[in-house]
Amino acid sequence: MGISVDIVHDGLAEKARPLVDQLIADKVASKLAAQDPTLWGPDAEPEASIRLSWTTLHDSSRPLVGEIEALRAELAGEGIDRIVLAGMGGSSLAPEVITATAGVPLVVLDTTDPGQVADALAGDLPRTAIVVSSKSGGTVETDSHRRIFEKAFTDAGIDAKSRIVVVTDPGSPLEKMATEAGYRKVFTADPHVGGRYSALTAFGLVPAGLAGADIGQLLDDADAAFKLLSQDDDTNPALWLGAAWGAAHAQGAEKVILADTGSGVKGFPDWAEQLIAESTGKQGVGLLPVAVENADAPGFVTAGTDATPIAIGPDVDAAFMSTAGELGGLFLLWEFATAIAGRLIGINPFDQPDVEAAKAAARALLTAFTSSGPVGGETEAAPNLTIGSVEVYESGEWLPPTASTLADVLNAFLAAAPDHGYVAVQAYLDRLDDASAAVLRPAVARASRLQTTFGWGPRFLHSTGQYHKGGHQNGVFLQVTGAVVEDLAVPDRPYTLGVLQHAQALGDGSVLAEHGRPVLRLHLTDRAAGLVELTKAVQEVKR
Repeated sequence: MGISVDIVHDGLAEKARPLVDQLIADKVASKLAAQDPTLWGPDAEPEASIRLSWTTLHDSSRPLVGEIEALRAELAGEGIDRIVLAGMGGSSLAPEVITATAGVPLVVLDTTDPGQVADALAGDLPRTAIVVSSKSGGTVETDSHRRIFEKAFTDAGIDAKSRIVVVTDPGSPLEKMATEAGYRKVFTADPHVGGRYSALTAFGLVPAGLAGADIGQLLDDADAAFKLLSQDDDTNPALWLGAAWGAAHAQGAEKVILADTGSGVKGFPDWAEQLIAESTGKQGVGLLPVAVENADAPGFVTAGTDATPIAIGPDVDAAFMSTAGELGGLFLLWEFATAIAGRLIGINPFDQPDVEAAKAAARALLTAFTSSGPVGGETEAAPNLTIGSVEVYESGEWLPPTASTLADVLNAFLAAAPDHGYVAVQAYLDRLDDASAAVLRPAVARASRLQTTFGWGPRFLHSTGQYHKGGHQNGVFLQVTGAVVEDLAVPDRPYTLGVLQHAQALGDGSVLAEHGRPVLRLHLTDRAAGLVELTKAVQEVKR
């Protein structure tokens, strides 16, 4: 089939045309394929010079295919055919898309929710291997998962080191520790590829291949796409996609709405969300990706002048453009287009200057929570209100004293959003057992008439979290946290998963508040009942 981009909105195609012509004249496609670090200006050159190896991964990752297939056969020979992935952001999103599209099972742990981790532990441990995936080697969520699973294997009488596979950058603390511990296999990835561009590195290929996806075909499809994406002519779909984004952003459409319209690729908008948000959302500019449920979802069919609806798959009436192709080619197409859009917007698409702030705030809170009492014994300010199963916490002084119902609270919160702003719903809950929380995205979008994103915490911190602090400062943030009924200790650490999850929510909320953004945290003292009450209250909002 090959990869393609079709811009069906005449006005957008007209605005993109001169940008495409300039990109061709500047030979941007061929320079990008050749890993030219000067494309984004002198300030970005030092970072770009060590972040461009993703353009040729279709070749450089080939040796991994045989290694991964051999390890999969070894594991299968020992009766091990259940793969759990512990990873965040770029270490989890691509493998999840690859395996879902291939129709092979992969248990993805990109959470600190004790219930969701307990569900993964409750699987068939004798048949289980875990892939511990961290570029830095120090990701706190992933390290916690490793410790929990290592203890679980040992407690079950299983040789833990034979069940742990590691993916990390060479020279990381995780590589050193894993080698010394004698873990089953250590894969090191190309260090000259950033996390959000790492789909075709070991970070994407190892867990997907061990789960049973055809990673050789994935690389074949990327190889076929590369030939087209490196051409300096107007048949290059990445030039058109990047130019359309750049042209839309220049006209005030700083949001891109992503809907799958029957592409056959499962979950692609979630992967693209991190790529676009982290790459472009900085210095007060950028593109906010909004992943919606389908082409009939609120936000897509009602996109205003601040948003560009994009179909992943066949054209639909509401879309301004569509993209299509095999998954390996789509990965590369969107990576090329994002790097090109970064050049047009005027930012460095390879750094993430605002990601560390929330992590630092969470670390400080963890220290405060655990330094003077038993694990889980943290205290915090009393809620502004308690309504049924929901405790209300406000940051930003926007809540009127007359508010007495959840609908009152939500009305005041949404009124704090600026015109053409956005609402970010952030659910620090169990992505499986609390899956109904996802209905909040379309419900809030209808109630607010604003573009609305939805992210599971803390995984969105490794995705759209950069944009929230560094992009256009017109968002309002709804955090949903929940009581933990059965917590999980993190071995050899002074905190539980529940305490870590709580610290991450409060830490990110404090950083957003420091940026002057309204933050509403709704804590569900009973998760099931609270979600019902919250969903009902959203439907009562009047704007």
